[in-house]
Amino acid sequence: MRCAVLQLSAQGMSSTKLYNYIRIANSKGVKVLLLGEYILNPFFKELESLSVSMIKEQAEHQSKVLRELSSTYNMTIIAPLVIVKKQQVYKTIAKFAPSSTAYYQQQLLINYSHWNEEKFFANEVKAIESPMVFKVDGFKFALMSGFELHFDEIFAGLSSKNIDCILLPSVSTFDSYERWKSLILSRAFAHNCYILRANRIGSYTDKDFDWKFYGDSLLASPNGELLNHLGNKEELMIVDMSHTDVTSSRRSWGFKETIRKRES
Repeated sequence: MRCAVLQLSAQGMSSTKLYNYIRIANSKGVKVLLLGEYILNPFFKELESLSVSMIKEQAEHQSKVLRELSSTYNMTIIAPLVIVKKQQVYKTIAKFAPSSTAYYQQQLLINYSHWNEEKFFANEVKAIESPMVFKVDGFKFALMSGFELHFDEIFAGLSSKNIDCILLPSVSTFDSYERWKSLILSRAFAHNCYILRANRIGSYTDKDFDWKFYGDSLLASPNGELLNHLGNKEELMIVDMSHTDVTSSRRSWGFKETIRKRES
C-alpha cells in the first residue's frame, strides 16, 4: 500500500498547493493521502474569533475541492476539517474517497485552559466508540485524531479489527517533539500496526504563547521502529506499507494470541 503525508501550514481558501502535490502523489502511485490538523481551517485559537458563517464557507469550499481531487485522481484523501451543522461547529476528520465522503467526529478533544477545544466545539460528549475503520485495496486503516492517541479506551474498540495502519493527523506544538515520537512508536509496537502521522508546520502567536508547529510527520512500523520522518519544512512524504509485515510482526510477538487464549 502506497500512502503519502502532505506536511503543510494552514492554507486558508487557497487550493493551489493541494492541486500540485496531489498531482505529484498520483504520478507516484499513491492511494491514500493524509493531511495534518488545521491545514484547511485556521488554527483553533484563530477560529475562536471567526464568525460561524465564515467557518462554514471555508469548509464547504475545501470539501468541494477535495471531493473533486479525490474523484479526478482516484485517491482517498484524509483531511481534518472543521464543519458547521445547524449553526454548530464540529471538529471532524473527513474521508474523501473517489465515490463517497464520510466524516469521523473527533470523540476526545483537548480541554486545557489555554487550549480548550472541548468547550468551543459542539462535538457530543458520550461513551467512547471505535474510530472510523475502512479499507483501500484490502489494506485496513483506522482513523483517529492526534489527541485521541493518548487514550487506551480508543484502542479497545480496535483490538479485534486487525488494523494494518492507524492514520493520525495532529497539530503538535511547544516542546513535545520527543514525547510524541515515543508515544507513536510505543502504540505502533503494542498494537503491531503501522502508524502514519501527519503534523502541520507554521506558527501562531497570541499574547500568551508562541505556537510553533514543528512537523516531524512520520511512519512507525508494526515493530515500533521509525521508518521515515520529515523535518519542519513543507514536504510530501511517500511511504510503502505491507500487510505481510503486519501479520509477521503479530506472529512474532504473539500479543493478540496471548489475549485470545484467555477469551475462549
